[in-house]
Amino acid sequence: MTWLVIGTDAVLGVFVLMFAWLAVKLRLRAFLAGAGVVVAYAVSEVIKLVVREERPCRTAPSLAECPPHGDWSFPSNHSVIAGASAMAIWAMHRTLGWVAAVCALAAAASRVIVGVHYVHDVLAGLALGALVSWGIAVVLKKKQAIPDDAPTVVLQRLG
Repeated sequence: MTWLVIGTDAVLGVFVLMFAWLAVKLRLRAFLAGAGVVVAYAVSEVIKLVVREERPCRTAPSLAECPPHGDWSFPSNHSVIAGASAMAIWAMHRTLGWVAAVCALAAAASRVIVGVHYVHDVLAGLALGALVSWGIAVVLKKKQAIPDDAPTVVLQRLG
């Protein structure tokens, strides 16, 4: 079962590799999409401080080491990053996007399987990440912060 614990973080590495490849190919769009992932993570951290939900591994055995107290469960940061990354990658490259979506679902599921998150933590995380990536794209489009020929995140798919 150690492979599940390693796999959760390995999926994040896969997203980094996808973003790196897309950054070489698409430059500004990939950078702004990556920035959306960072914003999604920051929003997740604020929500964690407000909700302060204990992790399931505090009361039941888990396959992974339980994070320290104060590292709250809701929403799952891994799932937020996975959801935001999958949305951003899908917007830039549809084929890689499908791979990213499968990776995001696998990362989220693994967090439940190893016992460090509840199902609602990972579902909320995936949704939050995807929505923040999409929201940033909408705001940038309305503010016309970037030219139409360099859309970020989901702007291509919105048009």
